[in-house]
Amino acid sequence: MSLKLILMRHAKSGWDDPVEDHDRPLNSRGRISAEVMGKWLQAKGHLPQEALVSTARRTTETFRGLGIAPQKVKFLSSLYHPSAQGLFAALRSATEQTVLMVSHNPGIAEFAQLLAKQPPTHERFYDFPTCATWVCGFDVGRWKDLQMNSGINLDFAIPRELIQ
Repeated sequence: MSLKLILMRHAKSGWDDPVEDHDRPLNSRGRISAEVMGKWLQAKGHLPQEALVSTARRTTETFRGLGIAPQKVKFLSSLYHPSAQGLFAALRSATEQTVLMVSHNPGIAEFAQLLAKQPPTHERFYDFPTCATWVCGFDVGRWKDLQMNSGINLDFAIPRELIQ
């Protein structure tokens, strides 16, 4: 496997405060989920060298809650409620071997389905619940050469199944 993608939907956000959608923070469950997913990534050895993160508060808080420190981090407004094609364009601009993307549904679920050569058997892959994380590999040397329908499933997890 030449390249690895860690595709993550933001953790659960709060609706209690009257703020704009872009500024919604994580709720307590979301903060716990982000921490759990960060520990899962570390335990599995899925450590990104580069992160592409939506500028929304809930995605930046999810990323920070993971407790991982990639060499490069880009906060991109284009990843706030993107289409699958928008996610694809952002990923093709990446430069490091292992990339973490943190973004939003419905784009992230659609993107994962379009990328997967053979999707995970997990029933939640198709709706990508909050903080769902899919790890896939690609047999290409550069992200700009990436094609849809080429992602090889390596791992998939949701926090609810990891929290004990």
